[in-house]
Amino acid sequence: MFRILAINPGSTSTKIAVYEDETPLFTEVIHHDAQELAKYTRIFDQYLLRRDAVLNALQRHNIPITSLHAVVGRGGLLRPIESGTYLVNERMLADLQAPKEREHASNLGAVIAHEIAVQAGVSAYIVDPVCVDEFDDIARISGLPEIERKSLSHALNMKAMGRRAGKDLGKPYHELNLVIAHMGGGISVSAHRKGRMVDVNQALDGTGPFSPERAGGLPVGDLVRMCYSGKYTYEQMMRKIVGQGGLVAHLGTNNAAEVERRILAGDDHARLIYEAMAYQIAKEIGLAATVLYGQVDAIVLTGGLAHSDMLINWIRPRVEWIAPVLIYPGEDELLAMTQGVLRVLRGEEPAKEY
Repeated sequence: MFRILAINPGSTSTKIAVYEDETPLFTEVIHHDAQELAKYTRIFDQYLLRRDAVLNALQRHNIPITSLHAVVGRGGLLRPIESGTYLVNERMLADLQAPKEREHASNLGAVIAHEIAVQAGVSAYIVDPVCVDEFDDIARISGLPEIERKSLSHALNMKAMGRRAGKDLGKPYHELNLVIAHMGGGISVSAHRKGRMVDVNQALDGTGPFSPERAGGLPVGDLVRMCYSGKYTYEQMMRKIVGQGGLVAHLGTNNAAEVERRILAGDDHARLIYEAMAYQIAKEIGLAATVLYGQVDAIVLTGGLAHSDMLINWIRPRVEWIAPVLIYPGEDELLAMTQGVLRVLRGEEPAKEY
């Protein structure tokens, strides 16, 4: 039996859990005060605050560091890599700490995991980070040679749900063709061919459906004119695209349950916007199916929004002619990270080097 600490830093919280194999001994969401986080210029400057919060949680739950067999952190914005479970090494740590055009709290996961693992005398890992890139070369081409299509997505949950679909379909993930849509604060719709995610919309600040808080793909000319209108700074435009786009821009909330309450109370505008999001998700699923020549074993809908029957009931009729639709609500990323490490510790697959 293996005891594993999993660490998943988010924008205003750090989710942690300790598992014995796949059984959680405890899970906890550590909330960080927004005013406290605002004191830090860079996300990486929050490192000590979040590390100490994790160590304090282990003490509260009476988990000695020396009892751990491994530590796994959420993978961050690294260089493009194939999917898998990676050992945290010095090159990875250096890349995570280097200043970047984009910053994300997930960059802290591997760094915190590494320090705790050193204290415990065990290895630290990451599993299927957001930068997983298994694109065919043809998928990288955009209409401008200066801009390459990039793979930034919810790879961890989509890969985990691909394996879950394989169990339900009675075939290994690496033998299936799947279209998997992760629907949360951001939305990733991906084509998986025989275990490789060969195409996906750039879900961080790029293309695809709009989401509760991201603008998704926009008419390019209108966007350029907006950028050069003189009304907005670079920072303001980026916030419109990520954080203040999608449902937030249209309806003033990123809470899907609140939107559904408005719809049920007779708000026709809320219904139009919410159904438009479902419409765009369905369109993106159709696009992903063409990558697989229409040979799709199943369509998987996952993420927090997969709890919404209203949304599912708008998506399903548009896509179920392509393939059976499987619904796996939620995103148990801590378990998915732990399962990736268990596959290595059990000798089912090798750990990869970054």
